[in-house]
Amino acid sequence: MAEDVIWFGILGLWAIVVVFAIKPFYHYLRKQGSEHMVAVYYNRKVAHMLAGGVPIIASPIVFDNPIWVLIGGVLGSIGLAATHVTDRRLWWMQTEQNMNDATFALMLGISVYVIWEYSNQPWLAILPSLFMAFGDGVTGIIRNKMFKRRTKSAWGNVGMAALCLPLGYFIGAMAEPQIPLWGLISGLVASFVERYEFGPIDDNVLIVIFSSIVLFIGLNVGPI
Repeated sequence: MAEDVIWFGILGLWAIVVVFAIKPFYHYLRKQGSEHMVAVYYNRKVAHMLAGGVPIIASPIVFDNPIWVLIGGVLGSIGLAATHVTDRRLWWMQTEQNMNDATFALMLGISVYVIWEYSNQPWLAILPSLFMAFGDGVTGIIRNKMFKRRTKSAWGNVGMAALCLPLGYFIGAMAEPQIPLWGLISGLVASFVERYEFGPIDDNVLIVIFSSIVLFIGLNVGPI
């Protein structure tokens, strides 16, 4: 218990430090000629991968209970949402257009907790969150680089698939029962649905829900 609390504090502090440490990167991008929104979305994707993705990778190693990931996701979501509600946004990575950053943290915590509790397989439990953190992160960077604005493009989905398919296959092969093809399919589905948003239901929600559904099917049906 005490060790869990310590690691929870370490990973939480890491996430906070990353969020503020990427502020100079915004200024660097602006000096390189990037528009404000381009710099913001680059930073958001960096935060996805470092502030969200790194603690998620560490979770199966340092925690025995997924409740810590759920608590972290909920607290992170509340903190990020509060900056929007109070109009004190972290302007180098947040915008007035949406609260997707808060949704990201919430879906991360819920996804890991539900899959971990259902399957008792920590590494499989973090897979949809890895799709969201790193797959969507790569997608955003590709689109920013190509179009210099936040937009949806098939090229971003191709880049996401290049990362998520082998990641899903590898982690699926680690599961019990081994479900590498279901893991690959979950990565394919995540890469496809990332392109869509329906009002407040953003791509973070869709990635996690649909890739998780595939994993639940795989766990119940077995290898294919």
